[in-house]
Amino acid sequence: MSAGTAGSTLTLPDDVRSRFPVLGNLVYLNSCSQGALSDAVRSAYDEYLGSMEREGSSWDHWIERQDRVRGLLADLLGAQASEVAVTTSSSAGIAALASALDFSGERNRVVTTDLEFPTIGQIWHAQERRGAEVVHVGSDSDNTIPLDRFAEAIDDRTLIVSITQVCYRNGALLDLKPVVELAHSRGALVLVDTYQGVGAIPLDVRDLGADFVSGGCLKYLLGSPGVGFLYARADTTAALVPTSTGWFGARDIWAMNIHSYDPATDARRFESGTPPVPGLYAAAAGIELMLEIGIGRTRSHVEGLLTRLRSGVEEIGGIVVTPERLHGPMLAVATTDEHACVAALEKDGVVVSSRDGNVRISPHCYNDTTDIDAVLAALHTHRHLLRTTH
Repeated sequence: MSAGTAGSTLTLPDDVRSRFPVLGNLVYLNSCSQGALSDAVRSAYDEYLGSMEREGSSWDHWIERQDRVRGLLADLLGAQASEVAVTTSSSAGIAALASALDFSGERNRVVTTDLEFPTIGQIWHAQERRGAEVVHVGSDSDNTIPLDRFAEAIDDRTLIVSITQVCYRNGALLDLKPVVELAHSRGALVLVDTYQGVGAIPLDVRDLGADFVSGGCLKYLLGSPGVGFLYARADTTAALVPTSTGWFGARDIWAMNIHSYDPATDARRFESGTPPVPGLYAAAAGIELMLEIGIGRTRSHVEGLLTRLRSGVEEIGGIVVTPERLHGPMLAVATTDEHACVAALEKDGVVVSSRDGNVRISPHCYNDTTDIDAVLAALHTHRHLLRTTH
């Protein structure tokens, strides 16, 4: 199992809340957009700024910090460090992957779903200029996708299947492993976008078996913008070399060779230009804190909060669009005006976000039942902005 399933002796959330100052000012339930700032991440930024004051620039330390993030991500995912590319965003890693694929042959089909983040659809449709055929697998009215729908779409023309673990719009969780096994049985590669789950749902890439896994450190890994990752399974992806690259993707970044392309032979080949150094400090601190807290413990804790939240929303007549059985660390509640609802809750000191007509409520390891009761009270006050069952 990955190291992310382990945890410390910290009590959730009692021993954790004090490390997130925003919780003293607001009811923060927006981790699906941005994880709350911890004392550890704040200190990491102070460390970066202090090094700038002392040394001006410190490339050796900055590269060491990138390698540290790479190692932490490997521990989190159950991978080897050599299988992890540290990117400036999930989009950057997926774009590099797309550039490595050849769509000129009979296998030119990309199978994806209607539950993806815009990055996924936009990158794959951009490959249509290179010969790709993009097929979207539709979801049912309850935001789930039956396996037989994938079976209809994935065939011997399919080059890659691109799926998301948790839908950013509604929190629906896809049962990944059967899709991975189906795709592999038909000779296709698999990319899994884990951005809305990594840090909140335990993940072991060895057990999952996907060829590529993407994500980032902004949300449940408690970092800040600027750091993503792409896991590339060594035994199935080594032959894929991106054409979208940069000097940090070279075998030897200090060779400074401008006369040839000599990509790294491990997952670093999917990296590009100068890394986002301040974000690396934040990412390392955030991942370390989540590994200390424990991803498995966080998942169990959040499940309890979501159960309380779902019950409370239903009691006031609200409509939860997130599947009850297959869901990530988020609950989406249907509204009549999503932006007005988010603004009304914000005036009450409750921070949430919205997508696709829904208010997204996403607790994390630092939230407790008082936060859930506060958002329920606010939703009750503004229930005229909710779609209701009566």
